[in-house]
Amino acid sequence: MAKYIALTFDDGPNTGTTPMVLDVLEKHSAVGTFFLEGNNINEESAKVVKRAVEMGCEIENHSRTHTAFPQLTAEEMTAEIDFTTEKIIDITGRAPKFFRPPYIALNDLMYSTIPLTFICGKGCTDWEDSVSAEQRFDTTMAQAQHGDVILLHDMEGNINTVKALDRLIPALREEGYELVTVEELFEKCGAVPKSGVIYTNVLSDGK
Repeated sequence: MAKYIALTFDDGPNTGTTPMVLDVLEKHSAVGTFFLEGNNINEESAKVVKRAVEMGCEIENHSRTHTAFPQLTAEEMTAEIDFTTEKIIDITGRAPKFFRPPYIALNDLMYSTIPLTFICGKGCTDWEDSVSAEQRFDTTMAQAQHGDVILLHDMEGNINTVKALDRLIPALREEGYELVTVEELFEKCGAVPKSGVIYTNVLSDGK
């Protein structure tokens, strides 16, 4: 039986680490899904996003300012989402379908306000400089399962994740996983995205 898994990256785009992540993906003929912060999108970083799209990667929404959404009003939430969605459409011609809440902070108002499917993922604390590339690799491999979203970060300077990724892709494939985008993950697993839940594995509703 085929096994599918999606590599995802938060907090870009930038012109430092994001291109390094793309280099590793390209080296291994792999794809990823990038959840962008709208305020990080500028003329130069937009070129990086275009490269990702040309490689077959998927571009999704991670808010404008990376604010914890439970402290926002519905109007403020909508403004955060719409800003980034419009930037993504301008670059890619495609509207995002998925949203990763900053800090995975949630409340009911978010579900009723934001018309996107919520995505979490299995992380390896890779935003902490103290976590080595080896630890990131080991944690990710130990918890990987069919249907999973893997949560990584391409934030500026996050070199240990770049190093870990170079080992992760062949190791996951060796264990029988096909690497796909988040949208493809739902499709290939026969899962229909639902509202009112957040997905870490597309075969189960909620975290």
